[in-house]
Parts: sequence; structure tokens; C-alpha cells
Amino acid sequence: MKLPRLALFALFALWGMAVHATVWQPGHGLKQQPVWPGPPPGAQALPGPESVTQVTSELVAGKPWQAIHNVSRPTYTVYPPKGKNTGAAVVVFPGGGFEILAIDLEGSEVCDWLTSRGITCVLLKYRVPGLPYDWHCDCRAHNFAIPTPALQDAQRTIRLVRQHASAWHIDTHRIGVLGFSAGGYLVAQASTNYDLPVYKPLDAADTLSARPDFAIAVYPGHLAAPDGFNRNVPVNRRTPPTFIVMAEDDHVDGVEQAQAYYNALKEADVPVEMHLYAHGGHAFGLRPTRLPITHWPALVETWLVTEGVLSP
Repeated sequence: MKLPRLALFALFALWGMAVHATVWQPGHGLKQQPVWPGPPPGAQALPGPESVTQVTSELVAGKPWQAIHNVSRPTYTVYPPKGKNTGAAVVVFPGGGFEILAIDLEGSEVCDWLTSRGITCVLLKYRVPGLPYDWHCDCRAHNFAIPTPALQDAQRTIRLVRQHASAWHIDTHRIGVLGFSAGGYLVAQASTNYDLPVYKPLDAADTLSARPDFAIAVYPGHLAAPDGFNRNVPVNRRTPPTFIVMAEDDHVDGVEQAQAYYNALKEADVPVEMHLYAHGGHAFGLRPTRLPITHWPALVETWLVTEGVLSP
């Protein structure tokens, strides 16, 4: 499989881009909170300090975007709903090949959309780069292994949202996940490995469920394996209702990734809705263009009503 555009984010900074060697901040008076009370489980040294890069070589909808490198201390940022609070919440996983995070294109901009619909958005800055280091290299025998640090951060964050549900005015039965590309794979992981003990419990939050109540996977990757379906995504009847969107001309992960997940969900009798578009490529986020696929958020809003997450 070819190295995807999102996995090349770290290289773009070397090509004369505008580089800002600072730690990303969410802005708007928002504050990042640590996912872990101390050092994360299995903490390891990274190639360098955390930094954010403004990428201008690969514009999306005519605009640059930001890539975060070397996240060793994961955080979450709560974006409160604007207007009427629906009581629903979504934890967002940006993509980036498990090497970087597309933090605005597939993160803060998503939160702006969700909060405008009365949904609390929790943006997870999970650890990257994560093992396997070169996620898209077919030469590695463990190419389909679970990138444990990201799943640890995801499970812990979902539990923290449940722990703070009362204070944040969230319904504990309407907490979902949404992710793009590698983050879409993390959505599938969180939806199927919620009972997998990937870290030792630390406090009261870890007594709560890590299972999402609904899931949205946007151009997900790493789900179709050479022998069929990725065995590290154990779909079962308790996998939450799932929405999938992807372009048939996605030459990064390939439309077979979405199709494989859809088939596995159907076989397990999990409610699933999938939308495939002829054009759109990869890493389009939710910035509107002339392509119909970029209007997928409206489809998600309708789906959330049909699934009972939102009121009509």
C-alpha cells in the first residue's frame, strides 16, 4: 500500500513550509486537559518535542491545515455546545497515519460543526507517532497490530467523558466517537475493543464503560487485511451503530477498507449506514467544495436523528 498523503505530513515541514515550533493550543478560551493523571502507560521517547506545523503544500479546499508532531502527553479539549444543548457528545479522533494529527482539518473544525448543532465535542490529541511506526508499510509482519497508545488514550477519554457527564450536561447513553483515516480505524478499535484491558485501572473513571454509543468513520483505513478482515477489530453484536463515508477514488486507503468494515458489521447484525461517492479522494475533512461528498455532515445529522441520538 502506498504511503498516504496524511502519513506524509511530517515530511511537508521539511519542504519549505511555514513551521511553528510551538505546542498546539485550541484557542477560544478553551483549555487542554491531561488524559492521564501522570505519565501515560508505556510512555516512550519520541523523535523530538511536540510541535505544530502549518502545511501549505497540500491545500484542502484551497486552505492550509495544521499537523501536530510528537505527542507524548495526550490531552483532551472540551468544546461546549452552542445554543441548546442536546445532551449528546462526540469524542473526535483526527487522522494522520498514527504519525501526526491533522488537528484542525480533522479536529477543531469538526468540533465547530458539532457544537453548532448542540453537541458537546471532545477533541482527543492522542499519542503520535505510535507503533507500528510505519503503519502503511507492507513489509512489516505486524502491519495490522493494534497501536496500543492511541487505543489507551481513546478508552481513557471515553471513560472521562462518562465520569464528567453530569457536570458537562451529557447523557451517558449518547456518547459517540468520530474519526478520520487512521482516526477512523481508531473509531473501529474503540467500537470493538472496549472491554480489552489495554492499561491498568488508575482511578474511578476506569471503572466506567469505554464502549461508544454510536460511531462515525470517515475514510477509515487498515480494516481490510490480506486474508479478509483485520482480526484486531473484533466486530460483535454489541458494536455500536456505525456511519461510514468514503470516496471510491480514495487511492490512499482504498474503498475496500470501508466495504470490509461494512460487511463485518452487517454480518454481526450491527446497524450500519454507508455512503460511497464516486469522487472525493482522501483527507477532505468537512470543508465544503463542489464535490457532493464534502456535504457528508448533513447526512450524519439525519442519521443521528434516525438512531435516536438527536431529536427531530
